[in-house]
Amino acid sequence: MTISPLAFFWGDDELLASRAIDRFEADLATESGAPMERWMLRGNRNAASGLIADLHERVATPVMFGGGTLAIVLNPGALVVKGDDRDAFLTVMTLVAPGNALVILESSRSGAKSPTPKRLADAVAAGGGTVRQFKSPREGALAGWIEAEARDRDLQLAPGTAKTLAERIGGFVREADAERTQQTRIAAMELDKLALYRGEAPITPDDVRALVAEAVPGSVWAFTDAVGERRVERALGWLDRLLETTPEPVLLAVLHRRIRELIETGDRLGLGERLPAIGKAIGVNSEYRMEKLREQAKAWTTSELVTALDGLVELDVMVKGVPGAERIDAQRRLAFSLWVMDHAGGDGRPRA
Repeated sequence: MTISPLAFFWGDDELLASRAIDRFEADLATESGAPMERWMLRGNRNAASGLIADLHERVATPVMFGGGTLAIVLNPGALVVKGDDRDAFLTVMTLVAPGNALVILESSRSGAKSPTPKRLADAVAAGGGTVRQFKSPREGALAGWIEAEARDRDLQLAPGTAKTLAERIGGFVREADAERTQQTRIAAMELDKLALYRGEAPITPDDVRALVAEAVPGSVWAFTDAVGERRVERALGWLDRLLETTPEPVLLAVLHRRIRELIETGDRLGLGERLPAIGKAIGVNSEYRMEKLREQAKAWTTSELVTALDGLVELDVMVKGVPGAERIDAQRRLAFSLWVMDHAGGDGRPRA
């Protein structure tokens, strides 16, 4: 059976997508009887016309001797911003010469419901090509993936090992903005390391805890949600991680925004406004986020939120190093922690 030379791979799992490209290339090479030459093109909206012309030259030129070209297009959205460029790209997809092939690879955010640009994905499907999502597994699914990966490598895992490894690399973090692109690749690399350590003996959860560094994705939204929900211990845990990688002004900005959102949400709910109207007024289009803000606003009084906002002003002065308010790093970290304990502290129950 002739393999279609078109494919559109998308999702948030870099390893699975790259393996799919490897399989696609191998199948094409087996069919043609010759290895293919990979050619990478990264989309750039400022040079889209020239890049599409280069792509046309590569894939539309018939193969004379040996293997053809496997063109892999990254960041395709940047190539189809203008209508003329989009039409030119769609035309190229119909001109792939026998022996050549074209893969469009779109790295989408976690939780994306459909591929983008959808016009390109639809064109691949209409041309008989493959459109496939590669979604990074989470929680139990990631543990299952680790078990399957270990079996493929003839590695023995003791009960609970896969789950422990999934937890160590952040697979059980549920926040939507957590970075998951490299999670399966990290898991695969950690299995390599554990296999060298254990040899032919079964790998245990204690081995994972001893050798695998905890790399829970630092989620800003998880931190602000924990503050909004008045879950102090959880908020402090996220704060410790975020302070290592996130500039203090950024943390101040997201905290300031969340407290203001809670103030306005609570006020407007008190006036009887509907949730979609409140979201439109404060610039939040996500129904899910507005549901969260409504529940979080119930846990605060207006006076508590105003006091918390005043506390952020004091933190801002410290972070900016205003004369008389300068502090060393350790003092500023402590000040952030004290703000969380002083203002997010409480029983967290809905208040009148």
